[in-house]
Amino acid sequence: MDLFSIASGSSGNCICVGNERSHVMIDCGISGKKIEAGMNEMNYTTADCDALLITHEHSDHIAGLGVIARKYGLPIYATAGTIAAIKRMKSLGKIDEGLFHVIRPDEEFCVGELTIRPLHISHDAADPVAYIVKDESKDRRIGVITDLGTYDDYIIKEIYGLDALLLEANHDVQMLMAGSYPYPLKQRILGERGHLSNELSGQLLGKVLHDRMRYVLLGHLSRENNYAQLALETVSLEVTMGDNPYKASDFPIRIAQRDCVSERIEV
Repeated sequence: MDLFSIASGSSGNCICVGNERSHVMIDCGISGKKIEAGMNEMNYTTADCDALLITHEHSDHIAGLGVIARKYGLPIYATAGTIAAIKRMKSLGKIDEGLFHVIRPDEEFCVGELTIRPLHISHDAADPVAYIVKDESKDRRIGVITDLGTYDDYIIKEIYGLDALLLEANHDVQMLMAGSYPYPLKQRILGERGHLSNELSGQLLGKVLHDRMRYVLLGHLSRENNYAQLALETVSLEVTMGDNPYKASDFPIRIAQRDCVSERIEV
């Protein structure tokens, strides 16, 4: 299986996951032109994807959805609440009703030769999910887990045992509190339906690491309230100092950049 990020951050998100025979695109939060350019860098085209998996309806996850859907006719999988919210967004233009497929958290479905497991997450959207993508034939599992304000035993259980993980490390709490955001927005980001801080990301990572974990990508970094090096250092410190048998140096931990394609992760 492979995973690469075309864009990951508060200004736009688009992730591609798949195997030799099938690929899915998780979110389309940047322009269709940028998506196609990112796919080309990895020797793919957008048409090589078998489906679009949408986590939720915020613009940084669906800004390019209308263009991609109309141009390529790819099926769109999302929860009923997310689909209803998407249909109310006039900025996306008209999307063929037949492209939408309703999914439910914890109910697996197949796209080509991939098995997809949606997970319920805590975020201030209609009915948001994260995704685990599985290649059952090779016993490989990749998780894309972002946009959650908190985590619990359910999340820990569901994402334990992954071979690769893209995990949100959205903000540094001190930067956020000292920054220019209005107070209500700061409270939203810090709340249980907001985003994971670097510290919380590291704490969650420490709970789900295991001997088979091959790669970790930190994603959805805030442009205003984080730095790549700060996120990496903070998450690494939480893992190394946490109550787990691992050090951060035991695993490759990388940053999924906001505005350029990441390295390809293969498991």
